[in-house]
Amino acid sequence: MNPILTTLTRLPQMILIGVVNGYRLLISPALGSNCRFEPSCSAYSLLALSQHGAVTGSYLTLRRLVRCQPWCEGGHDPVPPPQSASFFSRLLTPAASIPSKKTPS
Repeated sequence: MNPILTTLTRLPQMILIGVVNGYRLLISPALGSNCRFEPSCSAYSLLALSQHGAVTGSYLTLRRLVRCQPWCEGGHDPVPPPQSASFFSRLLTPAASIPSKKTPS
């Protein structure tokens, strides 16, 4: 893939990771460690964005932030592993490049 195209497709992911790093550097020290989960919500967000990209990583982060509230127990909540073929990757992958499940006769 063209390096410029690769950079452009990763740009939203890089911007979101920058926002989370900015939060960790500027805002989080003033608030202290209040997260009910391990890893912390910001660490979870960085992992989710790195492993899943901007769209799915943002969804996972938002889902986690909604659960991080006083009525939730918290605890260990790792980022789920990426699935081999997500909805978006199936839409963007040409059918010719998907391996066939049929065995040769």
